[in-house]
Parts: sequence; structure tokens; C-alpha cells
Amino acid sequence: MVAFGKKLKERQIQEWQGYYINYKLMKKKVKQYAHQIEVGALDRQHVLKDFSRMLDNQIEKIVLFLLEQQGLIASRISKLGEQKETLHQRPDIAKISELREAYREVGQDLLRLLFFVEMNAIGLRKILKKYDKRFGYRFTDYYVKTRANHPYSLLQQVFKHVGLGAVVGAISRNLADLQDRQGSYLSIYDQPAASLQDPVIDAVKAAVNRLSNSTNFLHFLGQHALIMQEELPTPIEEYADDERYHFMSLLLNLANTFLYMVNTYIVVPTADDYSMRLGAAATVCGIVIGAMAVAQVFSSVYFSAWSNKSYFKPLVFSSIVLFVGNVLYALAYDLNSIAVLLIGRLFCGFGSARAVNRRYISDCVPLKIRMQASAGFVSASALGMACGPALAGLLQTNFKIYKITFNQDTLPGWVMAAAWLIYLLWLCISFKEPWRETEEKHVPQGWNADEGHNDALENGLAKPLLLGSEDNQQDEDVDQECDISEEAPEESRLPATSIASAYRLLTPSVKVQLLIYFMLKYAMEILLSESSVITTYYFNWSTSSVAIFLACLGLTVLPVNIFVGSYISNMFEDRQILLASEIMVCIGILLSFHIIIPYSVPQYVCSGLVMFVFAEVLEGVNLSLLSRVMSSRLSRGTYNGGLLSTEAGTIARVVADGTITLAGYLGESRLLNATLLPSLLICISSIIATFYTYNSLY
Repeated sequence: MVAFGKKLKERQIQEWQGYYINYKLMKKKVKQYAHQIEVGALDRQHVLKDFSRMLDNQIEKIVLFLLEQQGLIASRISKLGEQKETLHQRPDIAKISELREAYREVGQDLLRLLFFVEMNAIGLRKILKKYDKRFGYRFTDYYVKTRANHPYSLLQQVFKHVGLGAVVGAISRNLADLQDRQGSYLSIYDQPAASLQDPVIDAVKAAVNRLSNSTNFLHFLGQHALIMQEELPTPIEEYADDERYHFMSLLLNLANTFLYMVNTYIVVPTADDYSMRLGAAATVCGIVIGAMAVAQVFSSVYFSAWSNKSYFKPLVFSSIVLFVGNVLYALAYDLNSIAVLLIGRLFCGFGSARAVNRRYISDCVPLKIRMQASAGFVSASALGMACGPALAGLLQTNFKIYKITFNQDTLPGWVMAAAWLIYLLWLCISFKEPWRETEEKHVPQGWNADEGHNDALENGLAKPLLLGSEDNQQDEDVDQECDISEEAPEESRLPATSIASAYRLLTPSVKVQLLIYFMLKYAMEILLSESSVITTYYFNWSTSSVAIFLACLGLTVLPVNIFVGSYISNMFEDRQILLASEIMVCIGILLSFHIIIPYSVPQYVCSGLVMFVFAEVLEGVNLSLLSRVMSSRLSRGTYNGGLLSTEAGTIARVVADGTITLAGYLGESRLLNATLLPSLLICISSIIATFYTYNSLY
């Protein structure tokens, strides 16, 4: 893992070197401040003011250079516009082609400027995090609060690229006008959906979107997967990914995700009935549903570790274990054993290979389609969540074959066992194990900075120029020594090697985001798992009615994400959406309480819909912010950010299902309020914690 200071130096545009953030100096100052405070030479207030002044100077240097370059680009566009007007009066095909290329050159220079801004924005975020780590996590809150909303804010120029949008629009419009539009007089403003198909514009738009954190449905959906990736990917990584990628293997991972989610939720509508038929209370359904989550807490770790060596073997093991688990679940009815039922669900949890699915996308899918693959992962999960209860609603039959019972309770097990057997055969036939990197992979002969830059443009991927040379190698070595002097080399470069070491990397902002993730998964699990018991007690719903209700909830996932990803996330900051969604989840929980007598279907359905929909919105924004504030050391290895979020969510489900069973001892009449109260308390706690760390999410 190369230190950020060295990456920044390698990827600087040589002629602009003096205008980048002086990351090396800022790191030295942080170290000096820590030493001076320790010996009593300075107080914290003096350090705060002095470091703020240094940051202000650095940001001012960056912004003034940015404005100067924007002016130069705008001037070039203006002169090209005069040439275009002349050509409109006297068309010349050769000169039109030359003018189009001139606009593309301006676009490429704009792309370099966007890389410049992005590198500095990342540097600022990193130095703020480093200062917080040294001095108690309070500086970012102070600095952002005092600078971001000021009318003369320079910070907004760096993080919101004020003014660059107009330059992008001017280049796009003029290139579109110069294209052969087959007699059409429409402009890009008349048809905003019909985007200009030009590699330069695609690359510029990708850079702008990444810089501003603006998004669309695909990207917003992909954020739910929390496929961690390191900042500033290099062309070497992209070349490696292309060789490892195999479409059918990716499809098999997505199919595994879909089937597992179906397997998780197909038992929800009938779990209470199955428990009672085996002589247990209806509320034991919490343990039946939650047993799978209990096992997943452990399976996530060993599958994540196993994926360091292979992807094929853990998927095969997963399929076999899930096949056995579902057979045991189905046979429990004829064996009249609640123990066999629970063992079957535990086996299903031990077969959870979601860590492998995530890891395959992160490691083996090329960067240019990784977001699409991440969105596919989330879509497969959402579809499985909807199909599970819907399928249970269709399995309303009762017959026997050779003394084996097939009814609404056992058929979910038999159907899923058959599905996993078919999947196992497909896996053995079609999966291709990607090669494992045993030694450092070199870039092929002929790769250079210009070719890498052009390929990035053709693929619509914006990557910083690699302009390092042997002449400055000595300076880079000095910078590297400075980078590693602050932290131990092994600990500051390698991924976390245990849950404990991963936990030590969590800042308060990350802990709060994990708390929010725990809260939303807890609330959703309470709603889904107790739905059959609650609706049977209050409304006398049938299994089919419960299945339809749960399926409808699952089907809201994609439409909600389309709306939020395409519109809301481009109008508001992630932290604003986060806080608003938490409040709406809290309102949904409050509306669900049984206070008004009698408890009505509209109250239950509407409150459940509000809670579920805004929990889904919250999940996407939460994981987006989590990937942004989490240490880069958690982007790889066994104990990565994806595993931590999975564990937080899984533990939340376990606690929620356990709460349902324990609350069942109070009686079904008190079950609803008894399970909603912890949800409300955790939700209020997460809102308070969000306010505490709000400015660190900038």
C-alpha cells in the first residue's frame, strides 16, 4: 500500500506542482503540534488557530489557481466560439473538424483541472482526519462549521466546484452543435436526456460527478453494497481486473445473493404456524428466523477469510450447506422436532456467502463496471427479499409422498433445497476461478502516461495523470520516509488482521454510521419478522395476506432508490438526507405503537411502509457516507469495511429476533409495543449521535 503523500507527488501535473496542497508539510506540522502540546510548549487553542490559518492559506492557494485556470479555459472557449460563428456563415468541413478537435483539447485540459481539484479535496479530507486522530476528533467539526457556510467560503470552491459546471456545459453544447445532427435544430437544452456521446465529455462528467458526490440511480443503488475500493485507482489495477473478470462467474455470484435472500425471507409468513405445529409458541418464530442470522455472524468471517484463497470452493461449500439446511428444515415437520428445525436454519446461516459475493465484485470486476455490478448485487438482494414471501404465498397446498409431508410449512424448505441443488450444478459447470496474484504484476510494455490517459478517456473513466520521473525519485523517497515516520510501517500499510484491529481504526464518525446501520436493520427485522404474528393477532390475516404485504414492501426498494438516486441525492447533501431519513424512520416507529384502540389495518400498513421505505433510503446514504469516512486500510483484507457493516447488520437482526421471542413471554397483546420500544430508543440515540458528528460528514 503506497502512502497517500507519495501518490499525490507521483500524480501531480508537473507544471502545477506549486499549487497542490502541501500534504507533507501539513503532516509534519501535525506531528510537531502533538510533540509541543505533550511537552507543554503550546496549548490546544494556539494549535487550533495556527493550523486553521495554515489550512486557510493552502485552500486559498488552490482556489486562486483554480479560478485562474477557469478563466483561461473560458477565454479559450470564447475565442473558439468566435471561430464557430464564422464557420456558420461559411461552412468548411475541414475547419469544422479542426474546431471540434480544439474543443476536445479544451475538454482534456478541463479534465486535468478537475483531477487537480479532486486530488486536493482528498488531501484536505485526509489531513483533517489525521488532525482529528491526533487531537480528539474535534477540529473537523470546528473547521467545517466556521468555513463551509460562510458567504465568502473558499472551502465550497474545492468541494462543490463552483463555476466549473458552466464550463462543462459550454464545451458540451458547442461540441454537440458541431456534430452532424442530420438537419436537427435542437440543442442539448431541448433534449437534456439525449447526452452527447463524446469520450472527452463522458470523462469530464464522470470526474464532475465523483468530485461533487452527485449521483444517479445506478450509483445510489450500488452504494448499498458497500463494495469498498481504494482511492485513486491506478491503470495497473484496471489491467489486472480485466484479466480476472468472467461474466458468468459474476452472474453466479449475483444468483447466489438472490437465492440466499429468497431463502432468508421465504419462511417469514409461515414461521409462526410452523412453530405452533411443532408444539412451540408462535413468538418462537423470532428464534426460527433469527437462527440463520446467528450463524451468519460467524460464517461472514470465515467466508471472508476463505475468499482470500478461492471463490469457487466457498461457493460450492455454501451451496451444499444450504441444501442440507433446507432439507433439515423441511424434515422437521415429519420428525416433529423444533430442534431439527432450528438446526436446519443454522445450517442455512452457515452457508451465507455474501462476503464472497461482495469480495468477488470488489476484486475481480473491472472498475469501469464495478458500480453496475454493485447495483446488481443490491437489486438481486431486493428482488430476493420480495420473491421470498411471494413464493411462500403460492405454496398453499398439502399432500404426502412416501410419508413425507409437503405443505405450506415444509414446501419452502423443499423448494429451496431443489434451487440450491440446481445452482450447485450450474456453479460446477460454469464458474471460472480467477487467477491469484502471486507476484507483483507489471504493466505491459508500451504503457505510458499518455496512453493510460487516453484509455481512461475512451472508457469514460477519469484518472489522474502519472507524471512521476526518475529525476524526483530522491524527493519521493524522502516524502515516503516522512509518511511512514508518523505511523509504524506495518500497521499503517497493511489491512486489519482481526476484528479488534479493525475496531481500532474506527473513528467516532464511522462508529455512528455503524450504529445507524444497526438501528435500521433492527427496525426492519422487527417489522418483517413479527408481521405474521401481529397481523394474525390483530387482523386475522391468512398466510397469503402476510406474504402479499411483505412482497409489496420488498418491491418498494427499487422504485424508492430510483427516485432518491435520480433526484433527491442531487438536490441535497448525503448528511442532510441521512438525518431526514432517521427522523422519518423514528416517526414511522412512533406511528406503529398500539395506543389508539382498536388497532387498524391502515395504521399498521402505513406506519410500516413509512418505516421500511425510509430505512431503505437511509441504508443507501448511510453506506455511502460509511465508505467515505472509513479508513482506506478497511478497503481490503479479511476484516474489511463490508464485513464490519455486514456484522453490524447481522447482529442487529439477531438481537431483533431475540427481542421478539423474549417479548412473547409478555403475551401477544403486548408484543407490538414491547418490540417497538427498543427500536425507538436506538433510533433516538442514532439521531443524537448524528447531530454530534454532523459536521465531520462534510
